[in-house]
Amino acid sequence: MKPVIFTDLDGTLLDDGYSFEAALPVIRRIKDESIPLVPVTSKTRAEVERVRELLGVGGPFITENGGGVFIPDGAFPFPVRGEDAGGMKLIRLGTSYEVLKSALAEIRKETGFRITGFADLTPEEITERTGLPLADAVLSKEREFDEPFFLESGSVEEVGLLAESVGLTLTRGKILHLTGDNDKGRAVETLKTLYRALYGKAIFIGLGDRGNDVPLLKNVDYPVLVRGEEGGYEPVEGVPKLIKADGAGPVGWAKAVTGILDTIKASGSYTC
Repeated sequence: MKPVIFTDLDGTLLDDGYSFEAALPVIRRIKDESIPLVPVTSKTRAEVERVRELLGVGGPFITENGGGVFIPDGAFPFPVRGEDAGGMKLIRLGTSYEVLKSALAEIRKETGFRITGFADLTPEEITERTGLPLADAVLSKEREFDEPFFLESGSVEEVGLLAESVGLTLTRGKILHLTGDNDKGRAVETLKTLYRALYGKAIFIGLGDRGNDVPLLKNVDYPVLVRGEEGGYEPVEGVPKLIKADGAGPVGWAKAVTGILDTIKASGSYTC
């Protein structure tokens, strides 16, 4: 069976300084053994393409909390249905960005809460609020399926209920996100079907660090929760056989991936 790794980025494969240096030896192993490494993130396509370039990996990826599944042309030796998207197929699962921005504006108007979305901020202001490098903050504004926002006054619960009343979802990552009826789990399931068609049998590994990663963790064979930089683990419920990584960010990521791959290999079912 072929391993396939689905991974969150911020706080998981990337540390709080947005570095993956601690995971580099394991990433080299993954590439040497031709194991698919699939980013599953709240980041935009432009941000993920930059990270993939730095990592030196290709293949499919999932953006904006499961809003879009991007599959490079030729990634699978069979036709993949989707929209043409500049050398890729896009399987669109999320709600359009314009709808999300309008909905957030309506919630702001109806409640009087102080709500600031990425659409309201310059790249410099996003950098100031999030710590993202400026180049990444520029790319973070190229949004398609997800609006990150800051709730500076008011009730998260009330915002969530209003979002649900119009068919949208409040998702919590490092900050709050307004999305459609999509999540990381649905997007992962979409790609699992394609990988099974490619390999016949596959073993799916998933890594995340926050509540918005729970749908991802529920849809893999080896779910891994990476410890936060502050030293604790996010509360996670409903994930059978959850593995807690021994370390924060890419340190914990590397230890967990190494242990799982070694376990699979020792079982005799590992296909490189």
